[in-house]
Amino acid sequence: MPVLSRKTPFILLLGDIAALCAALWLTLVVRYPGMPDGQILADHFYPFSFLFLIWVAVYFIAGLYERQVMVSSRRLSQSLFYSQIANLGLAAVFFYFVTFTSISPKTNLVIFLVLSSALILLWRLQIYGMFSGRKKERALLVGSGAEMRELLAQVNGSPRYQFHFEHVVDLDGEHYAAGLADKVRAEGISLIVVDFYNSKAKAIMPDLYALMVSNRARFADMHAVYEDVFDRVALSILGDDWFVTNFSMQPKVVYDSVKRIADFLAALVFGAISLVFYPFVYIAIKLDDHGPIFVMQERVGKDSKTIRIPKFRSMRTSDRGVWVKEHDDRITRVGKFLRQTRIDELPQLYSVLKGDMSLVGPRPDIYDLGMKLLAEIPYYQLRNVIKPGLSGWAQIRQELPPQSLEETKMRLAYDFYYIKNRSLGLDLKIAAQTLATLASRVGK
Repeated sequence: MPVLSRKTPFILLLGDIAALCAALWLTLVVRYPGMPDGQILADHFYPFSFLFLIWVAVYFIAGLYERQVMVSSRRLSQSLFYSQIANLGLAAVFFYFVTFTSISPKTNLVIFLVLSSALILLWRLQIYGMFSGRKKERALLVGSGAEMRELLAQVNGSPRYQFHFEHVVDLDGEHYAAGLADKVRAEGISLIVVDFYNSKAKAIMPDLYALMVSNRARFADMHAVYEDVFDRVALSILGDDWFVTNFSMQPKVVYDSVKRIADFLAALVFGAISLVFYPFVYIAIKLDDHGPIFVMQERVGKDSKTIRIPKFRSMRTSDRGVWVKEHDDRITRVGKFLRQTRIDELPQLYSVLKGDMSLVGPRPDIYDLGMKLLAEIPYYQLRNVIKPGLSGWAQIRQELPPQSLEETKMRLAYDFYYIKNRSLGLDLKIAAQTLATLASRVGK
Protein backbone atom coordinates (compact mmCIF):
# COMPACT_ATOMS: atom_id res chain seq x y z
CA MET A 1 0.00 0.00 0.00
CA PRO A 2 1.60 3.30 -1.01
CA VAL A 3 1.68 5.72 1.91
CA LEU A 4 2.55 8.53 -0.42
CA SER A 5 0.78 8.37 -3.76
CA ARG A 6 2.73 6.87 -6.65
CA LYS A 7 1.40 9.81 -8.63
CA THR A 8 3.19 12.28 -6.35
CA PRO A 9 6.36 12.66 -8.50
CA PHE A 10 4.26 13.24 -11.63
CA ILE A 11 2.05 15.80 -9.88
CA LEU A 12 5.12 17.57 -8.49
CA LEU A 13 6.67 17.66 -11.97
CA LEU A 14 3.56 19.20 -13.52
CA GLY A 15 3.39 21.78 -10.73
CA ASP A 16 7.07 22.67 -11.15
CA ILE A 17 6.65 23.17 -14.90
CA ALA A 18 3.60 25.37 -14.28
CA ALA A 19 5.59 27.37 -11.70
CA LEU A 20 8.50 27.83 -14.13
CA CYS A 21 6.15 29.00 -16.91
CA ALA A 22 4.42 31.41 -14.51
CA ALA A 23 7.82 32.70 -13.33
CA LEU A 24 8.85 33.37 -16.94
CA TRP A 25 5.64 35.29 -17.66
CA LEU A 26 6.00 37.37 -14.48
CA THR A 27 9.64 38.04 -15.36
CA LEU A 28 8.60 39.51 -18.69
CA VAL A 29 5.87 41.57 -17.00
CA VAL A 30 8.42 43.02 -14.58
CA ARG A 31 11.17 43.46 -17.18
CA TYR A 32 9.25 45.08 -20.03
CA PRO A 33 6.72 47.97 -19.94
CA GLY A 34 3.14 46.77 -20.05
CA MET A 35 1.96 43.25 -20.80
CA PRO A 36 4.41 41.18 -22.91
CA ASP A 37 3.24 40.79 -26.49
CA GLY A 38 3.31 37.62 -28.56
CA GLN A 39 6.73 38.34 -30.06
CA ILE A 40 8.42 38.80 -26.68
CA LEU A 41 6.77 35.62 -25.39
CA ALA A 42 7.90 33.67 -28.45
CA ASP A 43 11.47 35.02 -28.25
CA HIS A 44 11.78 33.88 -24.64
CA PHE A 45 9.69 30.73 -24.51
CA TYR A 46 11.75 28.75 -27.04
CA PRO A 47 15.16 29.11 -25.32
CA PHE A 48 13.64 28.95 -21.85
CA SER A 49 11.88 25.69 -22.69
CA PHE A 50 15.31 24.08 -23.15
CA LEU A 51 16.37 25.64 -19.86
CA PHE A 52 13.31 24.16 -18.14
CA LEU A 53 14.37 20.67 -19.24
CA ILE A 54 17.83 21.22 -17.78
CA TRP A 55 16.43 22.55 -14.53
CA VAL A 56 13.97 19.69 -14.13
CA ALA A 57 16.89 17.27 -14.64
CA VAL A 58 18.76 19.04 -11.83
CA TYR A 59 15.67 18.77 -9.61
CA PHE A 60 15.59 15.04 -10.33
CA ILE A 61 19.27 14.64 -9.43
CA ALA A 62 18.68 16.60 -6.21
CA GLY A 63 15.89 14.19 -5.25
CA LEU A 64 13.07 16.71 -5.55
CA TYR A 65 10.82 14.13 -7.21
CA GLU A 66 11.06 11.53 -4.50
CA ARG A 67 7.79 10.99 -2.72
CA GLN A 68 9.49 11.41 0.66
CA VAL A 69 10.87 14.88 -0.13
CA MET A 70 7.51 16.43 0.72
CA VAL A 71 7.72 15.13 4.29
CA SER A 72 10.35 17.66 5.41
CA SER A 73 10.03 21.39 4.67
CA ARG A 74 13.64 21.88 5.75
CA ARG A 75 14.91 19.18 3.41
CA LEU A 76 12.84 20.59 0.56
CA SER A 77 14.12 24.13 1.10
CA GLN A 78 17.75 23.00 1.29
CA SER A 79 17.47 20.81 -1.82
CA LEU A 80 15.80 23.61 -3.77
CA PHE A 81 18.41 26.15 -2.62
CA TYR A 82 21.36 24.06 -3.82
CA SER A 83 19.49 23.15 -7.01
CA GLN A 84 18.89 26.80 -7.85
CA ILE A 85 22.57 27.61 -7.34
CA ALA A 86 23.47 24.87 -9.81
CA ASN A 87 20.71 26.00 -12.15
CA LEU A 88 21.97 29.58 -12.15
CA GLY A 89 25.39 28.42 -13.34
CA LEU A 90 23.88 26.14 -15.97
CA ALA A 91 21.59 28.92 -17.18
CA ALA A 92 24.53 31.32 -17.52
CA VAL A 93 26.47 28.76 -19.55
CA PHE A 94 23.38 28.01 -21.65
CA PHE A 95 22.60 31.61 -22.58
CA TYR A 96 26.14 32.81 -23.09
CA PHE A 97 27.42 29.86 -25.12
CA VAL A 98 24.34 28.66 -27.03
CA THR A 99 24.03 30.67 -30.23
CA PHE A 100 20.42 30.09 -31.32
CA THR A 101 19.01 32.73 -28.95
CA SER A 102 19.42 36.46 -29.42
CA ILE A 103 17.83 37.66 -26.16
CA SER A 104 19.88 39.44 -23.52
CA PRO A 105 19.29 37.38 -20.37
CA LYS A 106 21.39 39.04 -17.64
CA THR A 107 18.63 40.92 -15.81
CA ASN A 108 15.91 38.52 -16.92
CA LEU A 109 17.82 35.56 -15.51
CA VAL A 110 18.20 37.07 -12.04
CA ILE A 111 14.51 38.03 -11.90
CA PHE A 112 13.47 34.61 -13.19
CA LEU A 113 15.67 32.80 -10.65
CA VAL A 114 14.08 34.67 -7.73
CA LEU A 115 10.52 34.31 -8.99
CA SER A 116 10.85 30.64 -9.95
CA SER A 117 12.33 29.75 -6.53
CA ALA A 118 9.50 31.56 -4.75
CA LEU A 119 6.77 30.01 -6.89
CA ILE A 120 8.14 26.47 -6.59
CA LEU A 121 8.38 26.80 -2.81
CA LEU A 122 4.84 28.19 -2.74
CA TRP A 123 3.63 25.29 -4.87
CA ARG A 124 5.49 22.64 -2.89
CA LEU A 125 4.88 23.89 0.66
CA GLN A 126 1.44 25.50 0.41
CA ILE A 127 -0.61 24.61 -2.65
CA TYR A 128 0.37 20.93 -2.89
CA GLY A 129 0.07 20.59 0.87
CA MET A 130 -3.52 21.85 0.80
CA PHE A 131 -4.50 19.38 -1.94
CA SER A 132 -2.81 16.40 -0.27
CA GLY A 133 -4.17 17.31 3.16
CA ARG A 134 -7.81 17.09 2.05
CA LYS A 135 -7.63 13.34 1.45
CA LYS A 136 -5.95 12.35 4.71
CA GLU A 137 -7.25 8.98 5.86
CA ARG A 138 -7.98 8.04 9.47
CA ALA A 139 -5.93 4.97 10.38
CA LEU A 140 -5.41 2.40 13.11
CA LEU A 141 -1.93 1.02 13.88
CA VAL A 142 -1.66 -2.45 15.40
CA GLY A 143 1.79 -3.66 16.38
CA SER A 144 4.61 -3.40 18.88
CA GLY A 145 8.29 -2.66 19.22
CA ALA A 146 10.71 0.01 18.10
CA GLU A 147 9.75 -0.09 14.41
CA MET A 148 6.09 0.50 15.24
CA ARG A 149 7.00 3.52 17.38
CA GLU A 150 9.33 4.80 14.68
CA LEU A 151 6.58 4.52 12.07
CA LEU A 152 4.04 6.20 14.35
CA ALA A 153 6.34 9.15 15.06
CA GLN A 154 7.22 9.62 11.38
CA VAL A 155 3.67 9.52 10.02
CA ASN A 156 1.94 11.49 12.77
CA GLY A 157 4.81 13.97 12.98
CA SER A 158 4.34 15.18 9.41
CA PRO A 159 1.29 16.69 7.68
CA ARG A 160 2.46 15.41 4.30
CA TYR A 161 1.27 11.82 4.55
CA GLN A 162 -2.13 10.84 3.20
CA PHE A 163 -3.21 9.23 6.44
CA HIS A 164 -2.93 9.76 10.20
CA PHE A 165 -2.90 7.17 12.97
CA GLU A 166 -5.90 8.11 15.10
CA HIS A 167 -5.54 5.12 17.38
CA VAL A 168 -2.68 2.76 18.25
CA VAL A 169 -2.92 -0.77 19.61
CA ASP A 170 0.31 -1.82 21.31
CA LEU A 171 0.26 -5.63 21.25
CA ASP A 172 2.55 -5.70 24.26
CA GLY A 173 -0.28 -4.17 26.33
CA GLU A 174 -2.83 -6.16 28.33
CA HIS A 175 -6.29 -4.92 27.35
CA TYR A 176 -5.84 -4.01 23.74
CA ALA A 177 -8.82 -6.04 22.43
CA ALA A 178 -11.62 -4.52 24.51
CA GLY A 179 -14.08 -2.61 22.32
CA LEU A 180 -11.60 -2.18 19.49
CA ALA A 181 -14.07 -2.80 16.64
CA ASP A 182 -16.56 -0.33 18.14
CA LYS A 183 -13.79 2.25 18.50
CA VAL A 184 -12.83 1.84 14.84
CA ARG A 185 -16.45 2.36 13.75
CA ALA A 186 -16.95 5.34 16.04
CA GLU A 187 -13.80 7.13 14.87
CA GLY A 188 -14.45 6.51 11.17
CA ILE A 189 -11.20 4.62 10.66
CA SER A 190 -10.87 3.28 7.11
CA LEU A 191 -7.26 2.05 7.10
CA ILE A 192 -5.91 -0.60 9.48
CA VAL A 193 -2.14 -1.13 9.51
CA VAL A 194 -1.26 -4.41 11.23
CA ASP A 195 1.94 -6.22 12.14
CA PHE A 196 0.93 -9.56 10.63
CA TYR A 197 4.24 -11.08 11.73
CA ASN A 198 3.24 -10.63 15.39
CA SER A 199 1.51 -13.73 16.73
CA LYS A 200 -0.48 -11.62 19.23
CA ALA A 201 -2.31 -9.92 16.36
CA LYS A 202 -4.19 -13.15 15.61
CA ALA A 203 -6.36 -12.71 18.71
CA ILE A 204 -8.00 -9.51 17.46
CA MET A 205 -8.02 -10.12 13.72
CA PRO A 206 -11.47 -11.82 13.53
CA ASP A 207 -13.19 -8.69 14.88
CA LEU A 208 -11.14 -6.44 12.62
CA TYR A 209 -11.83 -8.52 9.51
CA ALA A 210 -15.55 -8.01 10.08
CA LEU A 211 -14.91 -4.31 9.51
CA MET A 212 -13.93 -5.03 5.91
CA VAL A 213 -17.63 -5.61 5.18
CA SER A 214 -19.37 -3.26 7.61
CA ASN A 215 -16.97 -0.30 7.29
CA ARG A 216 -15.18 -1.23 4.06
CA ALA A 217 -11.93 -0.83 5.95
CA ARG A 218 -8.66 -1.56 4.13
CA PHE A 219 -5.79 -3.53 5.64
CA ALA A 220 -2.06 -3.04 5.12
CA ASP A 221 0.98 -4.83 6.46
CA MET A 222 2.84 -2.62 8.94
CA HIS A 223 6.24 -3.62 7.62
CA ALA A 224 5.28 -2.91 4.01
CA VAL A 225 4.18 0.56 5.11
CA TYR A 226 7.43 0.94 7.08
CA GLU A 227 9.41 0.09 3.93
CA ASP A 228 7.41 2.55 1.86
CA VAL A 229 7.99 5.35 4.38
CA PHE A 230 11.68 4.81 5.15
CA ASP A 231 12.98 3.23 1.90
CA ARG A 232 14.51 0.36 3.85
CA VAL A 233 13.30 -3.03 5.01
CA ALA A 234 12.25 -3.68 8.60
CA LEU A 235 15.03 -5.77 10.13
CA SER A 236 12.72 -7.35 12.70
CA ILE A 237 10.90 -9.43 10.06
CA LEU A 238 13.95 -10.82 8.30
CA GLY A 239 13.72 -14.59 8.24
CA ASP A 240 13.70 -17.53 5.88
CA ASP A 241 10.09 -16.91 4.85
CA TRP A 242 10.76 -13.23 4.07
CA PHE A 243 13.74 -14.01 1.84
CA VAL A 244 11.85 -16.76 0.00
CA THR A 245 8.97 -14.35 -0.68
CA ASN A 246 10.85 -11.12 -1.38
CA PHE A 247 14.35 -12.03 -2.51
CA SER A 248 15.11 -13.19 -6.03
CA MET A 249 18.31 -15.21 -6.07
CA GLN A 250 17.99 -15.82 -9.81
CA PRO A 251 19.73 -13.44 -12.23
CA LYS A 252 17.61 -10.85 -14.05
CA VAL A 253 18.92 -11.54 -17.52
CA VAL A 254 17.81 -8.35 -19.31
CA TYR A 255 18.53 -6.06 -16.37
CA ASP A 256 21.93 -7.64 -15.65
CA SER A 257 22.97 -7.51 -19.32
CA VAL A 258 21.98 -3.86 -19.80
CA LYS A 259 23.60 -2.91 -16.51
CA ARG A 260 26.86 -4.65 -17.44
CA ILE A 261 27.01 -2.82 -20.78
CA ALA A 262 26.27 0.51 -19.04
CA ASP A 263 28.91 -0.23 -16.38
CA PHE A 264 31.56 -1.03 -18.98
CA LEU A 265 30.90 2.03 -21.15
CA ALA A 266 30.61 4.43 -18.19
CA ALA A 267 33.74 3.05 -16.52
CA LEU A 268 35.63 3.33 -19.81
CA VAL A 269 34.64 6.98 -20.28
CA PHE A 270 35.01 8.10 -16.67
CA GLY A 271 38.15 6.04 -16.25
CA ALA A 272 39.78 7.88 -19.16
CA ILE A 273 38.66 11.26 -17.79
CA SER A 274 39.90 10.37 -14.30
CA LEU A 275 43.47 9.94 -15.59
CA VAL A 276 43.70 13.75 -15.46
CA PHE A 277 43.69 13.53 -11.64
CA TYR A 278 46.41 10.89 -11.34
CA PRO A 279 49.50 13.18 -11.64
CA PHE A 280 48.07 15.61 -9.05
CA VAL A 281 47.21 12.80 -6.63
CA TYR A 282 50.69 11.31 -7.15
CA ILE A 283 52.38 14.62 -6.30
CA ALA A 284 50.11 15.29 -3.31
CA ILE A 285 50.67 11.87 -1.73
CA LYS A 286 54.43 11.98 -2.29
CA LEU A 287 54.70 15.46 -0.77
CA ASP A 288 52.56 14.42 2.19
CA ASP A 289 54.35 11.30 3.49
CA HIS A 290 56.44 9.90 0.58
CA GLY A 291 54.52 6.62 0.71
CA PRO A 292 53.10 4.46 -2.09
CA ILE A 293 50.38 5.87 -4.32
CA PHE A 294 48.12 2.82 -4.62
CA VAL A 295 46.92 0.11 -2.27
CA MET A 296 45.28 -3.18 -3.26
CA GLN A 297 42.52 -4.16 -0.86
CA GLU A 298 40.93 -7.55 -0.42
CA ARG A 299 37.15 -7.07 -0.41
CA VAL A 300 34.07 -9.29 -0.34
CA GLY A 301 32.57 -9.59 -3.81
CA LYS A 302 29.59 -11.33 -5.36
CA ASP A 303 28.77 -14.72 -3.79
CA SER A 304 31.15 -13.78 -0.94
CA LYS A 305 34.20 -14.37 -3.16
CA THR A 306 37.36 -12.39 -2.51
CA ILE A 307 38.11 -9.59 -4.97
CA ARG A 308 41.11 -7.25 -5.06
CA ILE A 309 40.37 -3.62 -5.78
CA PRO A 310 42.82 -0.72 -6.26
CA LYS A 311 42.54 2.61 -4.42
CA PHE A 312 44.63 5.70 -3.96
CA ARG A 313 46.25 5.33 -0.53
CA SER A 314 44.61 7.53 2.09
CA MET A 315 45.87 5.91 5.31
CA ARG A 316 49.22 5.33 6.97
CA THR A 317 48.38 1.79 8.07
CA SER A 318 45.92 -0.90 7.01
CA ASP A 319 42.26 -0.74 8.04
CA ARG A 320 41.82 -4.51 7.90
CA GLY A 321 38.91 -5.65 10.07
CA VAL A 322 38.43 -2.27 11.79
CA TRP A 323 35.88 0.46 11.16
CA VAL A 324 37.40 3.71 9.98
CA LYS A 325 36.23 6.57 12.20
CA GLU A 326 35.48 10.05 10.86
CA HIS A 327 38.56 11.55 12.54
CA ASP A 328 40.72 8.43 12.46
CA ASP A 329 44.39 9.33 13.11
CA ARG A 330 45.46 6.71 10.55
CA ILE A 331 44.13 8.92 7.75
CA THR A 332 46.75 11.19 6.18
CA ARG A 333 46.18 14.90 5.51
CA VAL A 334 45.88 14.31 1.78
CA GLY A 335 43.91 11.14 2.44
CA LYS A 336 41.24 13.09 4.30
CA PHE A 337 40.55 15.16 1.18
CA LEU A 338 40.72 12.12 -1.09
CA ARG A 339 38.17 10.28 1.04
CA GLN A 340 35.88 13.28 1.41
CA THR A 341 35.69 13.77 -2.36
CA ARG A 342 35.94 10.01 -3.03
CA ILE A 343 38.83 10.62 -5.41
CA ASP A 344 40.56 7.75 -3.62
CA GLU A 345 38.05 5.39 -5.27
CA LEU A 346 38.71 6.43 -8.87
CA PRO A 347 41.07 3.48 -9.52
CA GLN A 348 38.12 1.18 -8.70
CA LEU A 349 36.77 2.01 -12.15
CA TYR A 350 39.26 -0.64 -13.30
CA SER A 351 37.39 -3.18 -11.15
CA VAL A 352 34.15 -2.12 -12.85
CA LEU A 353 35.74 -2.61 -16.28
CA LYS A 354 37.02 -5.99 -15.17
CA GLY A 355 33.56 -7.02 -13.97
CA ASP A 356 34.35 -7.51 -10.27
CA MET A 357 32.23 -4.49 -9.34
CA SER A 358 29.35 -2.42 -10.67
CA LEU A 359 28.86 1.33 -10.57
CA VAL A 360 25.83 0.82 -8.32
CA GLY A 361 25.38 -1.87 -5.67
CA PRO A 362 26.09 -2.61 -2.01
CA ARG A 363 29.52 -1.33 -1.00
CA PRO A 364 32.03 -4.19 -0.67
CA ASP A 365 33.39 -4.82 2.83
CA ILE A 366 37.06 -5.10 3.67
CA TYR A 367 37.46 -8.89 3.73
CA ASP A 368 38.40 -9.30 7.41
CA LEU A 369 35.64 -6.93 8.55
CA GLY A 370 33.13 -8.61 6.26
CA MET A 371 33.88 -12.03 7.74
CA LYS A 372 33.46 -10.60 11.24
CA LEU A 373 30.10 -9.03 10.36
CA LEU A 374 28.95 -12.23 8.66
CA ALA A 375 29.45 -14.07 11.95
CA GLU A 376 27.64 -11.42 14.04
CA ILE A 377 24.66 -10.34 11.88
CA PRO A 378 22.05 -12.89 10.70
CA TYR A 379 21.59 -13.16 6.92
CA TYR A 380 24.46 -10.73 6.34
CA GLN A 381 25.95 -12.88 3.58
CA LEU A 382 22.81 -12.36 1.45
CA ARG A 383 23.88 -8.81 0.63
CA ASN A 384 26.53 -10.47 -1.53
CA VAL A 385 24.10 -12.14 -3.95
CA ILE A 386 24.80 -9.32 -6.45
CA LYS A 387 27.94 -7.46 -7.44
CA PRO A 388 29.14 -4.75 -5.05
CA GLY A 389 29.18 -1.18 -6.31
CA LEU A 390 31.11 2.08 -6.18
CA SER A 391 27.99 3.65 -4.67
CA GLY A 392 24.74 2.27 -3.37
CA TRP A 393 21.32 2.98 -1.88
CA ALA A 394 22.73 2.99 1.66
CA GLN A 395 25.44 5.49 0.70
CA ILE A 396 22.89 8.13 -0.38
CA ARG A 397 20.55 7.41 2.55
CA GLN A 398 23.03 7.21 5.46
CA GLU A 399 24.88 10.45 6.17
CA LEU A 400 28.06 8.69 7.36
CA PRO A 401 29.57 5.25 6.69
CA PRO A 402 28.79 2.64 9.37
CA GLN A 403 31.13 2.79 12.35
CA SER A 404 29.36 0.34 14.65
CA LEU A 405 27.37 -2.87 14.56
CA GLU A 406 24.02 -1.04 14.85
CA GLU A 407 24.88 1.35 12.02
CA THR A 408 25.93 -1.62 9.90
CA LYS A 409 22.55 -3.27 10.53
CA MET A 410 20.89 -0.08 9.31
CA ARG A 411 23.07 -0.18 6.17
CA LEU A 412 21.95 -3.77 5.70
CA ALA A 413 18.30 -2.66 5.80
CA TYR A 414 19.00 -0.28 2.91
CA ASP A 415 21.05 -2.90 1.03
CA PHE A 416 18.22 -5.43 1.22
CA TYR A 417 15.77 -2.77 0.04
CA TYR A 418 17.99 -2.16 -3.00
CA ILE A 419 18.44 -5.85 -3.79
CA LYS A 420 14.70 -6.42 -3.52
CA ASN A 421 13.74 -3.40 -5.67
CA ARG A 422 16.76 -3.07 -7.96
CA SER A 423 16.02 -1.68 -11.42
CA LEU A 424 17.63 0.55 -14.02
CA GLY A 425 15.51 3.46 -12.77
CA LEU A 426 16.69 3.01 -9.19
CA ASP A 427 20.30 2.68 -10.41
CA LEU A 428 19.96 5.94 -12.32
CA LYS A 429 18.57 7.69 -9.25
CA ILE A 430 21.48 6.43 -7.09
CA ALA A 431 24.07 7.47 -9.68
CA ALA A 432 22.53 10.94 -10.10
CA GLN A 433 22.26 11.60 -6.37
CA THR A 434 25.79 10.31 -5.80
CA LEU A 435 27.09 12.90 -8.27
CA ALA A 436 25.02 15.60 -6.57
CA THR A 437 26.41 14.59 -3.16
CA LEU A 438 29.98 14.64 -4.44
CA ALA A 439 29.46 18.08 -5.98
CA SER A 440 28.14 19.42 -2.68
CA ARG A 441 31.14 17.98 -0.78
CA VAL A 442 33.62 19.55 -3.17
CA GLY A 443 31.86 22.89 -2.76
CA LYS A 444 32.27 22.90 1.02
